[in-house]
Amino acid sequence: MPWNAKWSPPAMQPPPLLHESAVDITDATHLHTRRVKLWVALAATLGILGSTIGSAEELSGYTGEQLYQRFCASCHGAQGRGDGPVAPALKVMVPDLTRLARRHGATFPAEQVRRIVDGRAVQPPHGARDMPVWGYEFRSATVGGTSGQQGADELIGRLVEYLRSIQAK
Repeated sequence: MPWNAKWSPPAMQPPPLLHESAVDITDATHLHTRRVKLWVALAATLGILGSTIGSAEELSGYTGEQLYQRFCASCHGAQGRGDGPVAPALKVMVPDLTRLARRHGATFPAEQVRRIVDGRAVQPPHGARDMPVWGYEFRSATVGGTSGQQGADELIGRLVEYLRSIQAK
């Protein structure tokens, strides 16, 4: 500043409370909402995993639809459209399971669906595994007097047939 320039005080800024904290409050609210969604997702996932496969009788009478509602609907939605209560809290888009056949040239990809639901076989082209590995969970159950792999295959088969039945026409 030159020696003969007239000095004036700097322009007054509004206090931080009035102009910066509004953004901070919005950010804090957004962060809180996101945290709540994550806790809901975690609680639902733990509830699902904690309630899985207590005994053979518990699952042996389940239809494919009942298995779906118990193990899949929290993420994929009651109708399979990817709109379950946990879906908004996930980092990935939950697929609409009613359009599997449409996305595969009007042919339901039963074996691919079976492998994805089972989850024990790694499928490198599909990237990281973002859903539970139901094959391990179902393998610990006994279904109709059978256990292990055969029981898991039967439960997964019921789920696959249910998914085939809900395909959009």
